[in-house]
Amino acid sequence: MLKPLADRVLIKVVEAEEKTKGGIFLPDTAQKKSQKGEVLAVGPGKVADNGTRIPMELKAGDHVLFAKYAGTDIEENNEKFLLIAERDVLAVLDK
Repeated sequence: MLKPLADRVLIKVVEAEEKTKGGIFLPDTAQKKSQKGEVLAVGPGKVADNGTRIPMELKAGDHVLFAKYAGTDIEENNEKFLLIAERDVLAVLDK
C-alpha cells in the first residue's frame, strides 16, 4: 500500500454510476468523473515555516468529496486510487 508524504491523502475513488435511475446504461464517455471516495491513508502533515508540523484534519476511513481535477490518478490491481493534497478535499461526508 502507498504511504502518503507531507499533507497528501490516498483516496479509494467510489465508481460513478453506470446507469441512470430509469435503468439506462451510460457509456464511459457519458459518465461523469466521480468526486467521492474513502480515505485509505494520510501523511504526517505539512511542515510550517517555523519547523513545526501541522497535523492532518482527515483520518483513514473518512468519506470525502474532492475537487474534480485534483491530484494524481493511480491504478493498481484494477482499483482506482487518487493521491491528493489535503487542501483539495472539499468536505467530509456523513456515512
